[in-house]
Amino acid sequence: MGKTSTIRVLTGLSRATKGSCRILGEEMNPNNRQIRQKIGVVFEEPNLYARLSGRQNLQFFATLYGVKKSKIENLLDEFQLSETGNKPVANYSKGMKQRLLICRALLGDPEMLILDEPTSGLDLASVELIRSHIRSFAKQGKTVFMSTHSLEEADELCGRVAFMNHGKIIAEGDPAALKLRYGKEYVQLELIPTVPLAEFWHVVDALQPIKTGQDGKVISVLIDLTEATLGRDIDRLRTVGRILRVHSQEASLREVFKSVLGGNRT
Repeated sequence: MGKTSTIRVLTGLSRATKGSCRILGEEMNPNNRQIRQKIGVVFEEPNLYARLSGRQNLQFFATLYGVKKSKIENLLDEFQLSETGNKPVANYSKGMKQRLLICRALLGDPEMLILDEPTSGLDLASVELIRSHIRSFAKQGKTVFMSTHSLEEADELCGRVAFMNHGKIIAEGDPAALKLRYGKEYVQLELIPTVPLAEFWHVVDALQPIKTGQDGKVISVLIDLTEATLGRDIDRLRTVGRILRVHSQEASLREVFKSVLGGNRT
């Protein structure tokens, strides 16, 4: 079962063929209207009424939820859609449509928000606005369940992540804990060569750096943070350059995923 099927089961649109699903402590199934009223959902594909305006879309669903008009205006304002609220949704950009979908999901003041690829393909302004509201929603003590292909986004927003591969969860947990378990830590040094460049790069290449970069005269070198060799490596770099800065860099979730995926191949 992939992420889309998982979300359909979580939202009660499909019934699991085996196992069970609990949302907010209750068994979820297509007939559980009570729990479905406690969740807000945004699917990856926009499902709005294109001929209606953004405001009319929200008014239609607000009637179903019994939501006051003031709630609509507040949401439009929070998601920077007030000025375009009377324009047909057909004329909205992808980012505007996604913001409107999240407004709709929040109309009923849900206890849990389920988002499928919430920022995929959006402009930077919409991405930052949506991420800000996700953080704000979570700070209220509410639950956000989201699927994303952006591991950087998951690292930034999530307190717990799960990696899926071919429909199976291959690792899950707190991002920091996963990095400690599966990832490596690195040290990045920024230095200015004090010897001819050929001699400098001969020493650097011998350290087998993860990555190197250059900004003007300053060269950055990323190496494994291995206690047994770190001091020796830094001493070797001091013989060919003047070290300006040294700072540690933890593994990314992308590196963790690659490590986990490599260990689960058959």
